[in-house]
Amino acid sequence: MTPFDILVMMLSYAVILFLCLPVHELAHALVAHWCGDDTAKWYGRLTLNPFKHLDVWGTVMILTVGFGYARPVPVNSRNFRNYKRDMILVALAGPLSNFLMAAVAMFLLRLVLFLGLSGVALNIAYVILYTAVMVNISLMVFNLLPIPPLDGSRLWSSLLPGRWAYALEQYSQYITIGLMVLIFSNALDVPLAYMRGAVVYLLDILTGWPFLLLK
Repeated sequence: MTPFDILVMMLSYAVILFLCLPVHELAHALVAHWCGDDTAKWYGRLTLNPFKHLDVWGTVMILTVGFGYARPVPVNSRNFRNYKRDMILVALAGPLSNFLMAAVAMFLLRLVLFLGLSGVALNIAYVILYTAVMVNISLMVFNLLPIPPLDGSRLWSSLLPGRWAYALEQYSQYITIGLMVLIFSNALDVPLAYMRGAVVYLLDILTGWPFLLLK
């Protein structure tokens, strides 16, 4: 690996562990708090401190196989003011935070290119911002899959009829094992790539129009 490749790899890990995952979990905790549940607050999860959110094995997986997870935010849905609505909001909070972080990073990336930076400054800024964009998009898309224990499973459980939601919860362990098989067999690579591409296209439109006005 070249020194630049090592820099990219280290920045990718740093962005995931110290920015994306903590913000993602904090978003869940904050929305749950706003909806009436202070369980996450009692467990000290209303913080951006990454060490409050990182899971040992999830971190090891990120550093070794390239994907992993943080500690799920504890939620007691019995404290919610409106069960279905608040479960949906809490489930969407994490992926939405990743979408917003990706949008900010892409806007800043466009700004850097618009300002005409060059040389080492451009390379470093490009690596950091591009990594932030792609990591956040990947986390968003992956977490929206309707597979336990991902956020998408909570979302769909809230939208599905009670009988189907119960079946999804009852077989969650087997579904999770199936998910791991799909990941390691690369069976999800193509559909996830299409989903990431769609999000990139949307962000490209949303962040591009201000610079079109300046031209």
